Amino acid sequence: MGKTYSPLRYPGGKSSTYPMVSSIIKGTFTEPCRYYEPYAGGGGLALALLFSEDVKEIHLNDLDKSIWSLWDAMLNNTDEFIKLINKTPITIDEWHIQKEIQSNRHKYDNLQLAFSTFFLNRTNRSGIILKAGVIGGLLQLNEKYPLHCRFNKVDLIQKIKKIASFKSKINLYNMDAMAFLRELDTKTVHENCFFIDPPYFEKGASLYTNFYEKEDHAEIAKTIKSLQSKWMLTYDNAPEIKELYNDSFCYEFHLNYSLAKKRKGTELFVHKGMNIPDDFLNTFFERKV
Repeated sequence: MGKTYSPLRYPGGKSSTYPMVSSIIKGTFTEPCRYYEPYAGGGGLALALLFSEDVKEIHLNDLDKSIWSLWDAMLNNTDEFIKLINKTPITIDEWHIQKEIQSNRHKYDNLQLAFSTFFLNRTNRSGIILKAGVIGGLLQLNEKYPLHCRFNKVDLIQKIKKIASFKSKINLYNMDAMAFLRELDTKTVHENCFFIDPPYFEKGASLYTNFYEKEDHAEIAKTIKSLQSKWMLTYDNAPEIKELYNDSFCYEFHLNYSLAKKRKGTELFVHKGMNIPDDFLNTFFERKV
C-alpha cells in the first residue's frame, strides 16, 4: 500500500499488510466488523481498514504511556496538538528538550508527553523514540538526511485532522495487552476481529519501551488461543514462536521493513476462524508451517 494514514513511523508497522488483511476480513465477515488491536503502535493498518470502510470501528490499545498519550492528543486535544506542531522549531536544541521530556515523562502532562513522542518519532532514526539517535547525527553533517527530513508539517497535520474526523469510530485504551484481550472478548464475539502484533521475539528489547521476555510470549499465546473471537496474529519468524502456535493455522509471509535499510523479512501469520483465500499461498503467503 503506497499511502500511509498514520503520522507515526513505527518499527515493524503493518501498514503494508493492508491488501492481505483487508481481503481476509472481507472474505470472513459479511458486514464490517469491530476491529481490535492490543498493540496499536502507529495504528497504520487499523486506520487504513477504517478509512476504507472494511471495518465499522476500531479499538486501539497501547500500554506505553507515550504512545497512548499521542493518540489521546490527536483524538481529544487536536487543536492544541496541531498548534504545537506549527509553532515548534525542528532543531537540535529542540530535540534535546523533547528528549528530556521523554526521559522524565512522569514530570509532564499528557499533551507535553504526546508532543515529545511525536517529535522524537519524526526525528529519530527508524522512528524509535528512546533507543535511537537523531536523524543526521547530533552535528547534522549529513546534508542528504537532515533532522527535519521526515517532518513535513503540512502533510502530518492533514493526517492528524483526518484521524480526528473519525473520532466517533476510534476507541482508545491504555491497558495491559492480556487484560485488553480478555475484557474485549466478552461481547458480540461473532462481530469481532482481533489483529495481534506483539513485540518482536528476537529484537524486541532494542525496539520497544515495553518489550516481552520469553515467558511473556508464552503467556500471551495462552491468552490469544483462549479467545472466542476470530483473530489474526503476526510475529517475527522464530522457532520458539512456531512452537507456541504449533496447534494453530500458521503461515510464513514476506513483509517489507523500513528499519535503517530496506529489506524483506519473513514473518509468521497465525489465525483462528478467518477465511484464507486459496490463492494466498501463491500471492501473500510463502508456505504453510
